[in-house]
Amino acid sequence: LYLIWVGGWPILAVGVAAILAALAYTGGPWPLAYVGLGDPFVLVFFGPVAVAGTTYVQTLRLDPASLVGGTALGLLATAILVVNNLRDREGDARANKRTLAVRFGARAARVEYALCVFGAYALLPLVWACGWGGPGWLLPALSLPLALYQVRCVATLDGRALNPHLGATARLQLVFAL
Repeated sequence: LYLIWVGGWPILAVGVAAILAALAYTGGPWPLAYVGLGDPFVLVFFGPVAVAGTTYVQTLRLDPASLVGGTALGLLATAILVVNNLRDREGDARANKRTLAVRFGARAARVEYALCVFGAYALLPLVWACGWGGPGWLLPALSLPLALYQVRCVATLDGRALNPHLGATARLQLVFAL
């Protein structure tokens, strides 16, 4: 309520949309996670909605840098989901959970993972090049060796062997964000 009081109706709208998306993720007549739409919703709500929404509450303006930075973080959040879906794709298929990894296969999931991870890094220079932020926006690139290692591991491992890479991808997101 306080955030709505500070940020007004845009924060109320984002809050309602986030609650509805959370409920629709695994519930309701058409669960997003079960029809292959979990990835885009994680990207949007764990990325630009969260980051730009936080920035908006603090500044009362929508900042392009927060949208780009939020998208980078959303891509890394989606990468965590991709590892999970890649690992679980056989069980998900038996349970009729039609994630993107089930629909398009392991190879496509590995490509999606790499695109999410490298996409996050590709967005960093955009903020600096557009003059929305200083060279500090390039600091997350220091975590690129971790990203390369994770992409290489996810490209070659399967099943339970991916378990450590769920946490490692989350750590990559944390290091990138810090």
